[in-house]
Amino acid sequence: MLKPFLAALGAALVLSLSVQAEDYRIETLTEGLEYPWSLAFLPDGRMLVTERVGRLRLIEADGRLAQDPIAGLPEAFFAAQAGLMEVALDPDYADNRWLYLSYAHGDSEANNTRLVRARLVGDELQDLEVLFTAQPLKAGAAHYGGRIAFLADKTLVLTLGDGFDWREQAQNPGNHLGKIVRLNRDGSVPPDNPLLAQRGAAAEIYSLGHRNVQGIVFDAKSGRLYSHEHGPRGGDELNLIQAGQNYGWPLATFGVDYTGARVSPYTELPGLSAPLLHWTPSVAPASLTLYHGALFPAWQGDLFAATLAERSVRRIRVQDNMLAGEEILFEELGERIRDVRSGPDGALYLLTDNAEGRLLRVVPAD
Repeated sequence: MLKPFLAALGAALVLSLSVQAEDYRIETLTEGLEYPWSLAFLPDGRMLVTERVGRLRLIEADGRLAQDPIAGLPEAFFAAQAGLMEVALDPDYADNRWLYLSYAHGDSEANNTRLVRARLVGDELQDLEVLFTAQPLKAGAAHYGGRIAFLADKTLVLTLGDGFDWREQAQNPGNHLGKIVRLNRDGSVPPDNPLLAQRGAAAEIYSLGHRNVQGIVFDAKSGRLYSHEHGPRGGDELNLIQAGQNYGWPLATFGVDYTGARVSPYTELPGLSAPLLHWTPSVAPASLTLYHGALFPAWQGDLFAATLAERSVRRIRVQDNMLAGEEILFEELGERIRDVRSGPDGALYLLTDNAEGRLLRVVPAD
C-alpha cells in the first residue's frame, strides 16, 4: 500500500508545483510563423527563427517579422517530421558571422539529417558549406534529432534520430542512426572523439543508443552536457551525456511500442547509461535550455524542457548538479511548445508548434 501512496503523492507534488509557480506574464512578440522550430539571438537584439517548411525568418527586437525570409537557404526535404530544424550561432559569431543550420536532406526515398554553415550578410546567407550528412540515407520522414550545442572547447555536438524504422541501428557504431555526433566547427572530426580508434566505427560518434534526441544543452559552469529524447509510448529520457557512452535504445527502455507491444523487457542493463529521469506517460520533449538570466532568480541554473504532447514546459530543478524535482509550466497556453530558450535579457522565450505559430516571451508579472 505504501508504494502506490508514495507514487500518488509524488504526482500530486508535481501538479501542485504547477500552480505555485513563480509569478510570470506571457507576452506575444510575433505571430504568423509557420511551424517554427528553432530560435537564435543575434548580438544586435534581433532574432532568427527557422520554420520547418524551409524558411529562416528575421525578427526585430520589438517582435516585428521581416517581410521576406532570409535568402540563400539550401532546400530542405519537408514532410511529416522532416524539414528545416535548428539555427545556432557560432560561439565567435561576432567576429566570424558563421551560423549553423540542420535540416532533412534528400527525398522521401533517401534522406537524413544534414548540417551546414553560412555567413549572414544583410538578409541573405553567403559562403554556404555542407559540414556533415548523417549516414545511411533512409526512407520515410521521422526521427531526425537536429539540435546543436557547443562544448567548452567550441566543438559542436549535433543530435540525430534512429529513423523510426531502423531503431536497432542505434546500437550499431558503424553508422549515425540514433547517435549524437561531435565535430569541429569546419566539419572535421576532433582527434579525441571516443570511437575514433574503434575499427568500423563512425569517427563522428560522441554517444550512441538514442531514439530521437531533440534537446541538448551544455552547462559551462559544471561542464555537464544534458540531452533529452523521445521514447515511444512513454520512456522519454533526460540524460547526462558522456563521451563514448551507450544510452540503451532499444535494448533498455521504460516505453512500449505504439502497438502496445513491449520493446524490451529491460529498463536497465549493465554497461548502458541509465537516464537521469524518464517521463512515462510520454510528454514528447522537443527542446532543452538552461536558464541563466536575472529576471527569475529562483530559476537560475535550472533546466527547461519544451513538450509537445503535454503542451507545457517542464522546469527541472538542479541543485549541486543533482536533480531536485520538476514543475509544470505554461499549460494555460494549451499549445504544443517546440522550442524554449533562455534569452540574453533574462526572459524565457517559447515557440509554439502549429501552422499559426507564435514567438512568446515570459517575464515577471510585475
